Amino acid sequence: MSRVWGSGELPRHVAIIMDGNGRYAQNLGKSRLYGHKMGVRRLWDILEATLEAGIPYLSVFAFSTENWQRPTKEVKGLFRIARSTVRVYTPKIQSLGVRFLCIGNKRTLNPKDLQAIERLESDTSKNQKLTLAVALDYGGRWEILEAARKAAELAAKGELLPEALTEERFGSMLQSAVIPDPDLLIRTGGECRLSNFMLWQAAYSELYFSQELWPAFTKEHYLSALEDYVGRERRFGRVSKRPFSFA
Repeated sequence: MSRVWGSGELPRHVAIIMDGNGRYAQNLGKSRLYGHKMGVRRLWDILEATLEAGIPYLSVFAFSTENWQRPTKEVKGLFRIARSTVRVYTPKIQSLGVRFLCIGNKRTLNPKDLQAIERLESDTSKNQKLTLAVALDYGGRWEILEAARKAAELAAKGELLPEALTEERFGSMLQSAVIPDPDLLIRTGGECRLSNFMLWQAAYSELYFSQELWPAFTKEHYLSALEDYVGRERRFGRVSKRPFSFA
């Protein structure tokens, strides 16, 4: 993949809300699980594009805490697809030097699923080309609440003074503290909201919303999102250095 990015810098961490699998399948007159299977294939394409661009971190929202409210058949099918994905793609992940992480409430996972996930995390822990973080049974509010409980427990033990709880200290208690905050957060499927994904971490992320349903979000769409990011000015509350224009 050759692409001239101009003078701007590519994001170090891209996070993606992979929305639209079910609608994609329904538009084709197929089951929602078909859409999820196609979504996995699309994830692999985007992972390859991320590697080619030299971006070291990619996070994806695979299953939210709210997704348990979906029909039982679909939920079971999703985890069946997840098990198959781990089995099929593990050799490729290893060969490409990808480190796998799972963030989310692992206490709710089937013991066999948890064992497979932890094995993949362990087996790829030394890979350094790209870190792929998959959010499974994850919710931003849940993650913040878990961190708040940790802080409260430390305070109750006298190991943390209230004035010592800085943003950096609190952030280190988040489950995703091992990866940097996302520079670019992409959501596919035409919706313009975060849907409880990385609420703390996305405070200063650049947001990019695509009308494309996730299985139809190609590498070219992804590259367009990266180009859009490169053309933005990230100020973090500072005054813009660019001349103002209505154009």
